[in-house]
Amino acid sequence: MLLKDQVAIITGATRGIGKSIALTLAKQGASLVINGNHEKLLHELAAEIGKLGQKCLIEIGDIADPTTAAAIVKTGMDHFGRIDILVNNAGINMRTPTLEMNIDDWQKVMNVNLNGTLHTCMAVLPYMIEQKYGKIVNVSSSTAKTPHRNASPSYGASKAGVNYLTQHLALEMAKHNIYVNGVCPGPIETDMSTQWTAEYREQVLSRIPLGKLGKAQNVADAVLFLASSMSDFITGETININGGTYMN
Repeated sequence: MLLKDQVAIITGATRGIGKSIALTLAKQGASLVINGNHEKLLHELAAEIGKLGQKCLIEIGDIADPTTAAAIVKTGMDHFGRIDILVNNAGINMRTPTLEMNIDDWQKVMNVNLNGTLHTCMAVLPYMIEQKYGKIVNVSSSTAKTPHRNASPSYGASKAGVNYLTQHLALEMAKHNIYVNGVCPGPIETDMSTQWTAEYREQVLSRIPLGKLGKAQNVADAVLFLASSMSDFITGETININGGTYMN
């Protein structure tokens, strides 16, 4: 049990990668506070985690709103008295080309992906500083490191901002024994990928050296590594999880 008696917050936990992360951390002994906008799915996930023998609390709300971040952290502190792990997974994507994108769409993506990550970090860090320990894992994207034709520029720019924020907080918080890292998933099998045409799927696969799409569990396993003591000499890193589509 790598996370026995630890408490973790996970944003955007209703489905896909976020759900896999929540279940993976729970299986390793963590109590959870999960967040998302879909109440029914959050309750279903909490029930699933309860069957694993772990406590799971729910905080519904849009992470772009700083009051949501404050409420998530307050729920964790009120019920558990500590927060050891924060996983910033909540995010949205748009696929509008630059000249077709309006400024409201740009701002919406920035507000969720970048500002939302900042809100939760700012809400939880005072408690991690006080307890002299914490692990923060930000879910970014390989699009933060190299452009993708099928993503709006707002998405790549927001995730690049997340990567810089990850490094800056890692540098600033190291003296408090707080580790800040990120993961950069590439092509992952999700609800969205099931809607691809066979032709587009083949195009995607042809660009992956390993010749296959990743699974949400592959991302969850990397998050577990960064959230646990296995990564106690790593901070400020963003790990690529993309089958070799981008290497650095």
